[in-house]
Amino acid sequence: MPQRESISPLPDDAVAGHPGLIRERRKLARKWAYLICGTTYVPLSQADLESRLQELFEHIVTALRGDPVDTSVTELVATRLVAMNCTDSTSLRCTLEVLGKALLASPELRSVDRLGDKVITLLSALSACYTESIRTAVFNQQEEIEHALIMAVRDARWSLKVSEARFDEVVTCSSSGIVITDLNGRFVRANQSFGNIVGYTRGELANLSLFELVHPDETTYLREAYESVLKGEHDRLRHGRRLVRRDGEVARVSLIATVLRDGDDRPSHFLTVVEDGTELKLLQNELSRQALHDVLTGLPNRQFFTTHLEGVLRRADPATGVTLYHLDLDAFSLITGGLGRKTGDLLLIAVAERLKAVLANEKAMVARFDGDEFAILVENSPSTPDVLSMVTMINEELSEPVYIEDHGVAATASIGVVDRPPRTMDPAELLRASDMTLRRAKANGRRQWELFHPEQHAHDRRTFGMAAQMPGAWESGELAVTYRPIIRLIDKEVVGTEALLRWDHPEHGLLCGQTCLELAEETGLILALGPWLLRSACEKLRWDSDLPLSVNLTAAQSSDADLVGDVARVLRETGVAPERLSLGMPVRALLAGRGEAMDNLKLLAENGIQTVAIEFGGTPGDMVCVEDLPLKAIRVARWLVDREPVPGSPVTHAMLDMASLVHLAGAQVIVDGVNSKEQADWWRAAGADLAQGSLFS
Repeated sequence: MPQRESISPLPDDAVAGHPGLIRERRKLARKWAYLICGTTYVPLSQADLESRLQELFEHIVTALRGDPVDTSVTELVATRLVAMNCTDSTSLRCTLEVLGKALLASPELRSVDRLGDKVITLLSALSACYTESIRTAVFNQQEEIEHALIMAVRDARWSLKVSEARFDEVVTCSSSGIVITDLNGRFVRANQSFGNIVGYTRGELANLSLFELVHPDETTYLREAYESVLKGEHDRLRHGRRLVRRDGEVARVSLIATVLRDGDDRPSHFLTVVEDGTELKLLQNELSRQALHDVLTGLPNRQFFTTHLEGVLRRADPATGVTLYHLDLDAFSLITGGLGRKTGDLLLIAVAERLKAVLANEKAMVARFDGDEFAILVENSPSTPDVLSMVTMINEELSEPVYIEDHGVAATASIGVVDRPPRTMDPAELLRASDMTLRRAKANGRRQWELFHPEQHAHDRRTFGMAAQMPGAWESGELAVTYRPIIRLIDKEVVGTEALLRWDHPEHGLLCGQTCLELAEETGLILALGPWLLRSACEKLRWDSDLPLSVNLTAAQSSDADLVGDVARVLRETGVAPERLSLGMPVRALLAGRGEAMDNLKLLAENGIQTVAIEFGGTPGDMVCVEDLPLKAIRVARWLVDREPVPGSPVTHAMLDMASLVHLAGAQVIVDGVNSKEQADWWRAAGADLAQGSLFS
């Protein structure tokens, strides 16, 4: 195999400037060299070996910094390791263990995104290149041996003694099996290496033929191949075959055979070189299995599952189809956080076994994707339980406690289900559909499940797509700030203005207010976009209006630890007085368990800023906020405003009483979504103070 061009990496300024990193690299190279020397003979001095291994590590670090990771460097690393005689499977295992731990813990790679995924990708590529380099080295060795043998036989015509001496030397010293047989395959001569491969002594081989050792399924084919070489149809044959050892086990070997001729150039014998590839084959199989299966649970991984899904969709029975269940364990982080990672891993193993037990009577594949995420693909039959029954069985099985180190732990799952998708559906699209369906199930709480609906899926894709595009739209200036008035109901006087986000989307049209906030909340962009909105509104307010300014916050903004500082900085830099600014926080954020939003609201109020509880529904919990927090006003939830009042209805009665209760706490009532005069009159009669809606703007 041609050697890959060696290109030394450029000096790493970051490493050169930190002696600690240099020492770490030398320490790694020393450990790597020590482990490799324990598995094979390396014809290098210790210092030279450590230097070369350190250079290889530098190549790997450089490759991991690329995005995507540059896997081409693995060919160079594998070739050099094999060239240093590191051809044993133990050498590869040591190399993967050392590199895997060192790269994940390396301080110089901490800033690399998705380091774990990149390390796995690189080490998988290294394993494949390592196997290929060993195979090439073996074939080159076979070619060299064969060439030496042919030359030795040719020289025998001139000097029989010299040729026999050379032949004996090659045969005795070779680690490959070398045999000479007559034209019927009977053994004439065999070296010790061949005896070790098949488990027979030389005396026992004298009574056998090569074809008697070949697996019965391949005997006829091998005889025909030898016959073709004898007839001159091929100069030599090269085949992978199975030999049956004396103990009955199968040895996978590579055979290279050619014809030996006598002094009259007539065929007299076959010369066969036998290379034992059993260990290499086992290594290849193991690497292939690891590439397609989850190491912890032994289940198929996402790659294997996706490939299997493609085949199953093509052959699915049109009458029954397939069903895809996408699972995510509820509160798994609580288990690992409270009882440790080991307990979490043992629980995942138990979940894998229980899922396989539930599907034992079905033609199904259970796979583990990432973390606590699993997938099940069922090829339905007339006896397959319906979706509801299957979901119930899964959660009932998972909810049974598993006892791990005296702790009884259990897991429930949120499940997204795609039932009987079209056979023509792309596997990647199907997995995306199941993932988004699972997302909807998790939004409803724990141990919930959702069935895929094409219309809902299209809506979710459109929403997520817009959320993903929003950072770019902000960067390119598509986002702007717009304003709408706040009206006093008693006299229709404009008493304030609310700043809203506006996005003139090129495909979906004009998006304003709450829609923009929800999209920004999806990706976390709101934490950067919120201060920009506030600053833009305050700058305009300073020059264009004397009216108070109102800005509504999302739940993420309300709980942001930097909120109070960001608001104070904007007010200071724009010169707007705190009492002119009103900030609204969702009631659900104020009532959340850890209370960050509540603390922020109190600090803002202490600094003179007007505070408002928005999405107010009038529940006892909502009223607690009014009584316990320094609120200037509450904003009635839109769903309550949109509800048609019905005389005598308990809900209508509660709506009528809500304003008076809020007024008792010293707060005003703001109604958003007033679109008609009748609505305005009703809410004014109900005691509301301020209003917004299309009726006024």
